[in-house]
Amino acid sequence: MKTKRINKQVTVAAGFLFLWWAPGLACAQDSAPGSAPPPSLASPEARVKKGPLDDFAGLTYTDEQRAKIDQIRQTTRQRMDLVRKDEKLTPEAKQAMLEGYQRLEIGQLFEVLTPEQQAEVRKKAQARHAEQQKKQNRPPTPR
Repeated sequence: MKTKRINKQVTVAAGFLFLWWAPGLACAQDSAPGSAPPPSLASPEARVKKGPLDDFAGLTYTDEQRAKIDQIRQTTRQRMDLVRKDEKLTPEAKQAMLEGYQRLEIGQLFEVLTPEQQAEVRKKAQARHAEQQKKQNRPPTPR
């Protein structure tokens, strides 16, 4: 029982570290939570609103990367389904947990990428962030 708690705490801490390390990847908090397939596999309707997963669009994955991505997505989908079905949680708590799981998924997907792919995703995330800042009439924050 203690081991599960420690593992959960380590996972959450790793997620926060990732958010601190790569803030441009998690800036779209207004995107709807969910576990949509990677943008290259999503339907056109799913791509209407740009979010962090769109930063992964257009990348070419190896078979090993695809397998790891599928595993990450399946695990995240299962966790999110459990949260959605949990009647003990308030809607705000559910929303926060779902967003947290989505951020963790993005972090795990990012770790699967090669350094070149990571650089490309960072560029897309920074461009998306700058675009969001521009829409909100704010100067972009320096990175």
